[in-house]
Amino acid sequence: MASDKLTTTVSTKGQVVLPKAIRDERRWRAGTQLTIESTPDGVLLKPASLFPPAKTADVFASLPYRGKPKSVEEMEASIAAEARRRHARD
Repeated sequence: MASDKLTTTVSTKGQVVLPKAIRDERRWRAGTQLTIESTPDGVLLKPASLFPPAKTADVFASLPYRGKPKSVEEMEASIAAEARRRHARD
């Protein structure tokens, strides 16, 4: 692991530069948002979630459908029709 025995310094502004080896290993590019968690062993940095947490009820309630349930065949036919429609206008 590239993170063995690397050190950094806390600046007067409380900033820490993560060594390039760690940034590369984790694929953390400039602008990556990290969550910070204090643990008994030190500080844990993890990439922040790109999406806010969601509850199942919120997701399922976002697209209510009150009609007769569609069959798989009906859904596939609708998808194919939409693909043909979009392709025709290009």
